[in-house]
Amino acid sequence: MTGAPMIDSIEQKVGRHYARSNLEATILAALDASGKDPDRITASDLAPVDEFHIGGQEATIELAAQMEIAPGMHLLDIGCGIGGASRFVAATYSCRVTGIDLTEDFVRTAEALARRVGLQERVSYRQGSALALPFAPAAFDAAYMMHVGMNIEDKPALFRQVHRVLKPGGVFAIYDVMNTGAGPLRFPLPCADTAETCFTATAADYRRALESAGFELRKERDRYAYAVEFFRRVQASLTDGDGPPALGTYLLMGEDAPLKLAAVVDNLDRGVIAPVELICRKR
Repeated sequence: MTGAPMIDSIEQKVGRHYARSNLEATILAALDASGKDPDRITASDLAPVDEFHIGGQEATIELAAQMEIAPGMHLLDIGCGIGGASRFVAATYSCRVTGIDLTEDFVRTAEALARRVGLQERVSYRQGSALALPFAPAAFDAAYMMHVGMNIEDKPALFRQVHRVLKPGGVFAIYDVMNTGAGPLRFPLPCADTAETCFTATAADYRRALESAGFELRKERDRYAYAVEFFRRVQASLTDGDGPPALGTYLLMGEDAPLKLAAVVDNLDRGVIAPVELICRKR
C-alpha cells in the first residue's frame, strides 16, 4: 500500500527551476577556458557569471550606492543566488553580508566561490525561504533583493519578514522585474519556465505591500531604458565574436538559455515588463 502522492509546493518548484548540478565545476572550467587560473581568481573575475540580474554588476553598483552602507554593517541578501552581489558589497564596503536562497546548489556554490576569493569571513549563506527568514528580529542593518520578487506571490508576507529582521531605520533596496504594461508574458524566462511560478507585479503593488509592512518609500526608478541598452550590448557582444563568451550567466540558465533571454527581450520590447528600483526605509 502506498501513501498519498507528494504535492510539490511553489517554493520546491522554484528551487528546482534554478537547480544546477556540478555548478562550481562548470564555472571553474569556464574560467579556465577564458584564460583565468581557477586557483588564483578574484571576486571581479567572477562578475560575468555570478551577478544573475539585468545589468549584472553594473546594476549592483548603482543599487548599493543608494543604500547608505557603512563599514562594519551587517546586510541581508535575499535570494542571493551564487553570491556575486554579496561578495561585491562585502569587499567594496568592508561590511558583512548574509545571503539566503531557496536553491541548495546556489548556496553550496556561493560558499565555495567565497572561499576561493578569500571572502569567507565576510559573507555567509543559508538555504531557506524568504517567507520564513531564519534570523532574529533586528538582526541586520540593511537588506536588498535583486530579481527575486518575481518568484514570490505573497509580497506582503515577504516584506513583513524583511521588516522584522531589519533594525529601525534600516534601508531595504529592491531591484525587480515588474509589470509595466498589458499583455501576456512570453516564456520560458530566466525566473520561470511557465506562469505557474512567475508572480510579477506592478510597482504600485510593491508600494502598497511595502507600506502595509511598515516601510517608507524613499526613491523609485524605472530602469526600462537601461535594460534595453544592456541587452543591446549583450546581443552585440554575441554577434561580434564567435559565439557567447566562456563565462556568462547563461551557465546558470541551462540549455534553453537563448530562449529565456529572447523571451526577456521580447517582453521588454512589448512594454510588458521592466526592471524597477525601490529604495525604502523601515519606519
